[in-house]
Amino acid sequence: MKIALVIFHADASRGGAERYTLDLSAALVKEGHDVSLLASCFAPNTPGRPVMLDARGWTRAGSYRKFLDALDRHLVTECYEMLHAMLPVRRCDLYHPHAGLAIESHRNDSCTNRLNAKRRLFAAVERQLLSQSNPPGVLCLSNYIQASVQRNYCLPSNKLLPLFNSVDLQKFDPTLRPDAGQQVRKRLSIGADRIVALMIAQDFQRKGLPQAIMGLQSTDPRLVLLVVGREKPMRYVRLAARWGLLDRVFFAGPTDDPYSFYQAADLFVLPTWHDPCSLVVLEALAMGVPVISTVFNGACDIMTNGVQGIVLDRPDNLQALTVAYNQLLDPTVRQRMRDAALQLRPQLSQEHHLARLNQIYSSISHSHSGSLP
Repeated sequence: MKIALVIFHADASRGGAERYTLDLSAALVKEGHDVSLLASCFAPNTPGRPVMLDARGWTRAGSYRKFLDALDRHLVTECYEMLHAMLPVRRCDLYHPHAGLAIESHRNDSCTNRLNAKRRLFAAVERQLLSQSNPPGVLCLSNYIQASVQRNYCLPSNKLLPLFNSVDLQKFDPTLRPDAGQQVRKRLSIGADRIVALMIAQDFQRKGLPQAIMGLQSTDPRLVLLVVGREKPMRYVRLAARWGLLDRVFFAGPTDDPYSFYQAADLFVLPTWHDPCSLVVLEALAMGVPVISTVFNGACDIMTNGVQGIVLDRPDNLQALTVAYNQLLDPTVRQRMRDAALQLRPQLSQEHHLARLNQIYSSISHSHSGSLP
């Protein structure tokens, strides 16, 4: 099948959606599909055929609008059996809202973000896409995101396509590079006696980094927070300093090797305000790292609260977060949760995910209005 995957940045260091898209491209190519990646920039050794789309603009909104225009021009001259978009575009066969619906992000974020021109444009393009007479199928990564789609758009049931996220279990195998975590700790000067809570995220505010920092205050000083992500950390460095936690928060910057950080971690924390199905949470579970997250994270569909980790009722419930941190300071609890997390690995397999996605592709390519078998 001739497939186009649309992503603004084809660069795995930029986040989970980008990493997912590149991994998906590689897997689809391996299965024999003809895959093109339509993006504005590419990391080296991109799997599939890279198609550069012009996104040069004076503002982020302007760059996004230029990207949409370039995509439309490309689709005039190039036909695909499947157009699979990871962000709002003007037309596609499958819409895959990795970060959740743009309309909800625009509505629920802070006043500052609601005034953000790019977020407004994302929401407007998504509204137009999903309100047309024959909308694309929407890939729902969790029950959480499916409820969000139903709440915001009047789509027929055959347009809501469940597809739980997956993990490359060969890549995220805790036995693969057992010394990788020690190297990370050594590089960042994190002592062997420290208990590391790891957070890998883009959009630190939405993913709950302020709460993850503040929740440390009433915990054993051996517990430290290791933060991985591209965003500039200075406002969070100042927050840690105000709370007297500066020596307990480490910022590692972006990475294209999250595996090493999972190996360095004793637990994973993501007190997110909104996350359709966090890939990093699933990777952490596949690596046997207990997870603290929230009911606003669709990835928690696969978890049982208190078994593989702890699911908080709200990100800003600092008392509950502190209790969760303190509970996971117990090595016996961590080991029990680690064993339970590793038992989830078969349910997270990429093979199962790809089989379902191929079924969706096949159904849509035969009839855009037909129901899935």
